Amino acid sequence: MRVLVCIKQVPDTTRVKIDEKTGSLLRGGVDSKTNVYDLHALEAALTLKAARDCHITALTMGPPQAEAAIHEALALGADHGCLLSDSAFAGADVLATSYALAQAVRKLGDFDLILCGKQTTDGDTAQVGPALAEQLGLPHAAWVTEISDIAADAVTVAQDMGACTQRVRLPLPCLLTVEKGPGTPRLPSLRRKRALADAAMARLTLADLPDSRPDRYGADGSPTRVERIFPPPASEGNILLEGDADTLTNALLDTLTARKLI
Repeated sequence: MRVLVCIKQVPDTTRVKIDEKTGSLLRGGVDSKTNVYDLHALEAALTLKAARDCHITALTMGPPQAEAAIHEALALGADHGCLLSDSAFAGADVLATSYALAQAVRKLGDFDLILCGKQTTDGDTAQVGPALAEQLGLPHAAWVTEISDIAADAVTVAQDMGACTQRVRLPLPCLLTVEKGPGTPRLPSLRRKRALADAAMARLTLADLPDSRPDRYGADGSPTRVERIFPPPASEGNILLEGDADTLTNALLDTLTARKLI
């Protein structure tokens, strides 16, 4: 079975800087990490690999430094990695991002199962996975918390629907977006991490994709535009209230009233 896991490198901080003209994150000088939901998707793939013969490919789109996310995936147990990187992809919205990923998937070959994290912690749209499934013409299930059974031609999963859990069986190939349920992401072994520190990975640019028309990618290929984006002001001036229950209740009521919050 060939499994593809889509991962993304995101800022390792909640205090990101934003270019208010372009609406893009300013990633320079900010530590990065692999998106936590993508690590759960990778863990789901590694769990499948432990039970059956699987070949796992990790794919990420981003600037050159995003190769660190691929190295992490390899250290955790992925068999192959691919970095999709080109300045032409900068400023992509959901549609342009999913189109670029779909083109990369077609370049890499056929997969039986594609796993994505539910969402990323920087964009939080939770739309790229489903959009990628549509681009590839694949059946898709979101909010997957468990992969309970997988056969040669179908997979059964549990979906968190909020008020209930739904079980659904999908034909293969298909795409799943994974919640935090399938398992706690493992830590890479130090020995494997050192051994694969310089591991080779595939690298794709715009010129390598089946469709290399630049107007389909990045800002040019994005039909949506961010009119304005800015970080919320940091909260300051914390108030410490002390006293018994009645005193605290009255003080809290007075504070909220004075600030016109009630």
